[in-house]
Amino acid sequence: MNPLKKLFKQTFVYGLATVLPRMLSFILVPLYTSVMAPGLYGKVSVIFAWFAIFNVVLAYGMETAFFRFYSKSNEKNTVVSTSLISIVITTAVFVCIAFLFFGSLSQFLEIDKKYLGYVISILALDAIVVIPFAWLRANEKPMKYAIIKILNVGINLGLNVLFLLLLPMLFNENPDGILSNLYKSNFQISYIFISNVIASGITFLLMSELYRKTKWVFDKVLWNSMMKYAMPVMVAGIAFSINEVFDRVLLEKLLPEDVSETKVGMYSACYKIALFMTLFATAFRMGIEPFFFSHSTSENPQKAYAQITNYFVVLGSVILLSVVVYADVLKTIIVRDPAYWEAMSIVPIIVLASFFLGIYHNLSVWYKVTDRTKFGAYISIIGAILTIVINIVFIKYFEYMASAVATLVAYGTMMFLSFYFGRKYYPIPYNFRKIGFYLALSISFSAIAFYGFNRNLIVGNILLAIFLVLLYKLENDNLRKVFLKNGNKNN
Repeated sequence: MNPLKKLFKQTFVYGLATVLPRMLSFILVPLYTSVMAPGLYGKVSVIFAWFAIFNVVLAYGMETAFFRFYSKSNEKNTVVSTSLISIVITTAVFVCIAFLFFGSLSQFLEIDKKYLGYVISILALDAIVVIPFAWLRANEKPMKYAIIKILNVGINLGLNVLFLLLLPMLFNENPDGILSNLYKSNFQISYIFISNVIASGITFLLMSELYRKTKWVFDKVLWNSMMKYAMPVMVAGIAFSINEVFDRVLLEKLLPEDVSETKVGMYSACYKIALFMTLFATAFRMGIEPFFFSHSTSENPQKAYAQITNYFVVLGSVILLSVVVYADVLKTIIVRDPAYWEAMSIVPIIVLASFFLGIYHNLSVWYKVTDRTKFGAYISIIGAILTIVINIVFIKYFEYMASAVATLVAYGTMMFLSFYFGRKYYPIPYNFRKIGFYLALSISFSAIAFYGFNRNLIVGNILLAIFLVLLYKLENDNLRKVFLKNGNKNN
């Protein structure tokens, strides 16, 4: 099968593993926003922001290091067992320290003690399945990966619906019923985390096969090499998490106390509308990361990398314009309570920022395949500094709009820096004219539809139609070559 066709096939399956669960989780946004006021939802959003940061710390770049060393090693079992032992030990140490300093951790993170135990449990369970999931991707088992990911979110979703919707309904109808005894009033946040603990626990049980069948060997020399590779990835991951979620923490801390959690709730809810671009970029990255490593030693891999980036920009431009044009339609589906809609002005900015981030991930191939992961750390740190500085300086004047612009500036800067250094250390023949054309046109049409015509759906549809016609005229032959002609030659 043609390598690019195989890539897109795997990306589609990984897309199901990423997009379908997230699409199911969209139900949680209207559910949460219907049972919780913006302030309470803001509190949940801040806790989930800490989740994102600690997930990176507990994985400490070992997933990417695993891909790199597993793909080029003849002793694959040693790579697997060394990685598993490392993750298990560091997770155990984290759990011990977290419970030993429980009160101090609760105070530092400003997370109520009644929620912190759930948070620690979820973080630990998620950490110890990092390598098993990476093993599935490295061995090209996207279907199993997708099924378990979807099942995880399905369980989480079902339990959230049970706890937040059905139990209160049953209690109101029959307070003395059997299931009604499980219901507690004002217990929404705990129910959310209990659902996560159960889903993560079942996921671990399903992924534990790799632990059982692995022949346990710990190679200290290999581990040192993996850690040397992984540490810059971890630093980059932490910086990336700061770019992605730390604005919620800063909004809560820097806005007046009487409105901070409400503003965070509005911002976080409307931020979800931009998730379509994040889903696409994540699914694409899940497919291309193993591809990058497995084809790094092939003949002229740069040409394939350039084609992949071209296709990403083409498809991403369509998603950017579509989400912006239909933002008002999406908000009635995803964020049903009008109390949250005040923050809708952030949507085009966040969608574009996510697009830039996706392009950055495509451009980042150069430092991954040349083992210059420290550049990824440097670039992400610069993005994190921009995020923090812009938020601290401007939140008091522009509230959540400052956070949205900070995200766009950070990801845009990271994208340009990665391109600049990549051109120096690992030149890739990108089609700048095509990339620039689609970026400029989709951004211009988005701005015209959303800001210029105040989200007028008729104007937006006309602009989207013009864009799609141009896309068809310019790209139809190229896409057919990838998905049809090359595939027929090899089948």
